Amino acid sequence: MTATATLSQAPAATVIRADYANANHAADIVKMLRVYAMDPMGGGEDLSPEVQANLVPGLAATPAASSLLAYVGDEVAGLANLMTTFSSFGAKPLINIHDIVVAKDHRGSGVGRALFAEIETVAREAGACKVTLEVLEGNAPAKALYASLGYGDYQLDPKMGKALFWQKRLET
Repeated sequence: MTATATLSQAPAATVIRADYANANHAADIVKMLRVYAMDPMGGGEDLSPEVQANLVPGLAATPAASSLLAYVGDEVAGLANLMTTFSSFGAKPLINIHDIVVAKDHRGSGVGRALFAEIETVAREAGACKVTLEVLEGNAPAKALYASLGYGDYQLDPKMGKALFWQKRLET
């Protein structure tokens, strides 16, 4: 399946499900994740050569992983890396948007919306009960898009506050 979005005077964005064995898809996944990594919202540093070399083989070896690529014409314009996991409270699968990026030149043109439309299709096909994502507090444009699509803070009991996303880096 593919999703297409158009805005007035903006070319259509076509979203495909990436094939990790396809060299062009693999190169586009690495290209877009590098765009994300070098953006201030991705940490502002390029991916190491080791990460670039291991990214797609690692995704391909992870049964829960899938990726979507957005194109405007022949140009890659967006990427979403998804992880299918399980909601213990819903007793159904859930889809986590692990990475999502739209190339700077295509932001605000409907590429993100096209990616989210296909993400929801993937989630419905999997029988998922929800789609989750993380966003930096200072990423106002992304937060506005996500809110317009129905995403919001995760809370079980408002008295207990919002869920926080924490991490601990492990040395390897």
